Amino acid sequence: MGLKELLLLQFIAHLCLDYFFQTDRLAKQKNTIGFKSPFLYWHALACFALAWLFSLLLSFVLAAAIISISHFILDGFKRHLNNSRYFGRYAFFIDQAAHLAILVIVVVLFNKWHGINPSIEVSLNFKYLLIITGYLVCLKPANIFIREVFKATEIQVSSDNEMPNAGKVIGVLERILTLTFIIVSQYSAVGFLIAAKSILRYGNNETLKTEYVLIGTMLSFGIAVIAGIIINFF
Repeated sequence: MGLKELLLLQFIAHLCLDYFFQTDRLAKQKNTIGFKSPFLYWHALACFALAWLFSLLLSFVLAAAIISISHFILDGFKRHLNNSRYFGRYAFFIDQAAHLAILVIVVVLFNKWHGINPSIEVSLNFKYLLIITGYLVCLKPANIFIREVFKATEIQVSSDNEMPNAGKVIGVLERILTLTFIIVSQYSAVGFLIAAKSILRYGNNETLKTEYVLIGTMLSFGIAVIAGIIINFF
């Protein structure tokens, strides 16, 4: 295992922590009351456990603690960022960028000062890790990213004819299929998928709703396409 594999493993740990191991309700509580949130302390403890576990290194314990403490501090102060007049709408992107920057810095410094010397050598294929990461990103993280893009750009369309959460499920399915088609180099199938969705979703006269769906679709396919390109590049 080398630096690239360790970085990817820590990124996967971050995805699990911030997207799969917390509900929207708990995340909202944490973002609203900051350090007063009981969940924040459990969240920080889970951060430490996942960072250490996914490192596959006993010696990574101090680095995992640093990642956990920084995560705790950033999430604790995020409520102030959310309430900011100028930066509130971009709080999600600033917060995630800060988390990832700290993660990269800690891992790089750990490799520089300590070195990646596991007691038991673990053979990890970087491309397989990338594929796993790509599929994880295409699930809940992509849904939240698209939602935050709409929030940041103040795009909102209400409709009484939509099934709750149907758009999220459709988005996950289209990203999984798109990523799979790109990995196996079936690019024509991606075009067919886009065309099929266009016929089904854009056959109405609601201009605003159509543009709203079009933006979401472009973001959704864009995430999957970029993930597929990165995987194929390596």
